[in-house]
Amino acid sequence: MPLGGPRGCGIAWEPNLNSADKPHEIHAERPTNVRWIIFALSCASSWTLYVHRYTFALIKPFLIEEYDLTKTQLGWFDTVFSVCYTGFQVPIGILADVIGAHLVLCGALCVWSLALEGHALAVGWKSLAASRAFFGLGQAGCFATLTRTTKNWFPPSYRSRAQGFIGVFFGRMGGASANILFATVLIGFLGLEWRYALIWLVAIGAILALAVLVFVRDTPRQHPWVNQAEADLINAGGADDETDLDAAETLSWREIRSGMSTRSVINVGALNIQSILSTAADSLYSLWIPLFLSEVHQLKFKEMGIYASLPLIGGAIGGAMGGYLNDFWIQRTGNRRWSRSLVAFSGKGMAGLLLAVAILFFYDQPRVFCGFLLFVKLFGDWSLTTSWGVITDIGGKTSASIFAYNNSVAGLASMLAPPLFGYMSDALSWKAVFIVAAGIYLACATSWLFINCTIPVSREEKGDKP
Repeated sequence: MPLGGPRGCGIAWEPNLNSADKPHEIHAERPTNVRWIIFALSCASSWTLYVHRYTFALIKPFLIEEYDLTKTQLGWFDTVFSVCYTGFQVPIGILADVIGAHLVLCGALCVWSLALEGHALAVGWKSLAASRAFFGLGQAGCFATLTRTTKNWFPPSYRSRAQGFIGVFFGRMGGASANILFATVLIGFLGLEWRYALIWLVAIGAILALAVLVFVRDTPRQHPWVNQAEADLINAGGADDETDLDAAETLSWREIRSGMSTRSVINVGALNIQSILSTAADSLYSLWIPLFLSEVHQLKFKEMGIYASLPLIGGAIGGAMGGYLNDFWIQRTGNRRWSRSLVAFSGKGMAGLLLAVAILFFYDQPRVFCGFLLFVKLFGDWSLTTSWGVITDIGGKTSASIFAYNNSVAGLASMLAPPLFGYMSDALSWKAVFIVAAGIYLACATSWLFINCTIPVSREEKGDKP
């Protein structure tokens, strides 16, 4: 079920192969469509990850009541998650490059779903902290493996759009679904106790893990349902094949680092800075918006779930738009470097300006304020697709490892921002938290001017043409 417009519309999902790009062998059979099964399960994995992750923000009011915790203490529970999420990014990313994404993704789904069940079974702060730690370990490898999957199954001509839907649209829709499904439906309308509501979400993760195990393979040529025509279609467009796995086996992280030039080190450093800033701003939506609406505006779960989902719906739309904008401007201008950087710069800049307007004029109107946050996230999140595109551009055969490294560095923000925002809301005000977030967006926009997606990580690999 390919997405996008018909051939010739300017933005299409299938690569437009000229005669020089076509495989030498002409197949009478039509290509199979297994790549879209991989696409669908990748989207489902991203959706489930965020459904599960965002539930912790929704149970915080219950934890305050049951465990007599402050918001600062709740922030430290988020830090426990982030420490494990960050610490296991690189080893799991390297594992995905070495043995392939298939089994790593399946195992990750199993681990984090069981850890989510641990939240429901926790009997005190120690067992809750342990569940947060294992939850972070399980989720650490998901997007690194999905980066590897998109590189193997989708050519560069429409990879950014695939990544926009997988990594951002369905991720953000997962966060929105958590607010609506968990808060509004399961707790608000059905009246389930929060622990029983979590069990329903755990079941979703278990079913998806089984589907990934059965239907996903690392590369098109390894999949028994892929015919030669589809394998040639994918590989003719520039996607990787199973030989990349053999090459990755010989590369340790030390070898990756030794193969980097000074320019590539600086370039990856700039990418790290924007990821740290972007993650810091994102933690506000994933961890604190429901509690903000409950404390400041006294919204109940039925309403709070709906309004807390609005920014995430905006982020989902922005993620999809970002993929199209990246591919459109690259094709239109032929300049990959500035097409990516300016799309991301404009998105983060608009997010900062809109958040400042919302704080100044609509802070006391929760419904209008959340409506503004929808557009803040829409603009802010179209740069996330750009980040995925940059990593696959510069990462080459080690794209999962580079993604994991970048995410692990960004984890510094996910460790420090939650307790910082919790402390600021306790000691100052929620308005101060949003003012800081607006400044972070503007700083992140500036960092994109220094990122060049045409500088490969390894000296041995050729960068994409500018």
